[in-house]
Amino acid sequence: MLLGQDGVTNGAIYALLALALVLVFAVTRVIFIPQGEFVAYGALTLAMIEAGRLPGTLWLLLGAGVLVVALDGLDALRRGGMARLLQVVAANILYPLALLLLMRTTSTDTWPLAAKVLLTLAVVVPLGPMIYRIAYQPVAEASVLILLIVSVAVHVAMVGLGLLFFGAEGSRTSSFSDASFTVGPMMVSGQSLWVIGTSLGLIIALALFFNRTIYGKALRATAINRAGARLMGISPALAGRLTFMLAALIGALSGVLVAPIATIYYDTGFLIGLKGFVAAIIGGLASYPIAALGAILVGVLEAFSSFWASAYKEVIVFTLIIPVLVWRSLTSHHVEEDE
Repeated sequence: MLLGQDGVTNGAIYALLALALVLVFAVTRVIFIPQGEFVAYGALTLAMIEAGRLPGTLWLLLGAGVLVVALDGLDALRRGGMARLLQVVAANILYPLALLLLMRTTSTDTWPLAAKVLLTLAVVVPLGPMIYRIAYQPVAEASVLILLIVSVAVHVAMVGLGLLFFGAEGSRTSSFSDASFTVGPMMVSGQSLWVIGTSLGLIIALALFFNRTIYGKALRATAINRAGARLMGISPALAGRLTFMLAALIGALSGVLVAPIATIYYDTGFLIGLKGFVAAIIGGLASYPIAALGAILVGVLEAFSSFWASAYKEVIVFTLIIPVLVWRSLTSHHVEEDE
């Protein structure tokens, strides 16, 4: 029962990452390898905020904002005049400077945990659309292989920056809850309930977003038919930035949830992201419900493997992808990329 609880808790995290990977691939055709880095950035940024230190991700946010203004400034001035240029500068440079001023003038270690989490998300989430603008938007119409190569490059850069900003030491954060509950023969921790409840809440919120809001419907249209969505006036660049913002939100929130459970290092996110990727592959990088169920399967398999064969638990988890790929290769037909 205890192993099952750990498996479901880990599976809830992997489900969020799998949903993010499916979303990004469906809308932009990008296999988003750096998804795991947002997990590490979210966890380690929160750890630095709890310690009352200035997180290095804030400098990354400022630097990325300067690059975005350099790329978009002239076009904004030409299309919308000075007002549009000021909007671009405010969103990409003044916003990070405001966060920097706030954290320089206040002691974040005395803030309540909810405020620290919100500040963490405020620092990490805007990196998503900025990375899309800098690395992916210039090659948005390239083949899936080229986009995959760009993802590998972004992953390597973000891991290196993580080592620079956070160092090689691991960190944990404060638990959301120290409570525990007895359910029959099983002891359930409050932190596990927080992880599962937050994951379910975020999945429901995303479902409402895609079904009830104009931006969510625009992303669904882009995922179904990119050319048709463009003809209907949906901007591919806007869809890409919004998708990457949601992926960054999911990744950073997953890092915040997992940080009290496990020690997070600058490169830990890659392994966590790969397990989310296994779940996404089970869903064929297309089905959200199957990807979520696959994530629970990955979490439970990992939990039982760590007990019965801890030295081979990663091998066992990643071996799961082989029969899935074989089955899909035998039951699906070849589809050209243009289709």
